[in-house]
Amino acid sequence: MVDRIKVVLVDDHRIVRRGLQSFLKAFEDIEMVGEASSGEEALAHIEDWLPDVVVLDMLMPGGIDGIETIRRLRALSPNVKIVVLTSSADDARVIAALRAGAIGYVRKEADPDLLLASIRAAARGQSLLDPAVARIVMQELMRNEPHSASLTQREQEVLRQLALGRTNPEIATALTVSEETVKTHVGNILTKLQLAHRTQAVIYALKKGIISLDEIDLPPS
Repeated sequence: MVDRIKVVLVDDHRIVRRGLQSFLKAFEDIEMVGEASSGEEALAHIEDWLPDVVVLDMLMPGGIDGIETIRRLRALSPNVKIVVLTSSADDARVIAALRAGAIGYVRKEADPDLLLASIRAAARGQSLLDPAVARIVMQELMRNEPHSASLTQREQEVLRQLALGRTNPEIATALTVSEETVKTHVGNILTKLQLAHRTQAVIYALKKGIISLDEIDLPPS
């Protein structure tokens, strides 16, 4: 039996939600567990739905904006992964969304397969950025130095594997350690570097030259 990814759609346009549902329901590994037309509605039901991934529009009417919705969703359900799907690729919004805790950011004009791939990657704790968004992130990296901290040699090895999109089991196999050891190292890395999640670890690794942009699997433009 295929492990199904529980997905919630948050968008104020009903026709967009219906279109996305029709597209995503065609895949055996996707299970739609809820939908909302505003951040407030999503927050009110998130603990009932318990999704793996929330696909969230950044620009919706209501009392709270997309950035604040991301923060509150993460606070209520720390394990949920948030993929932003929006018509806006404004630099400030992209960076703010990733800093708030989003793991992916896809433009609405992108190929639908990119959204599907982003949802699947997010469910694994991995980030798949729209190429245009990746460029924005790289530009931000050139302007701002991330927090620096002293990592052990083993933590640097784990960080490199993490930044390359490897799962904990894959890292454990590559480094010949247990998955529990990998989890401990990942937790220590995020704490030392003051990072919220793995996407930010990728950004840190790129900035520090631990990996190069060419080593990351990005979909074609």
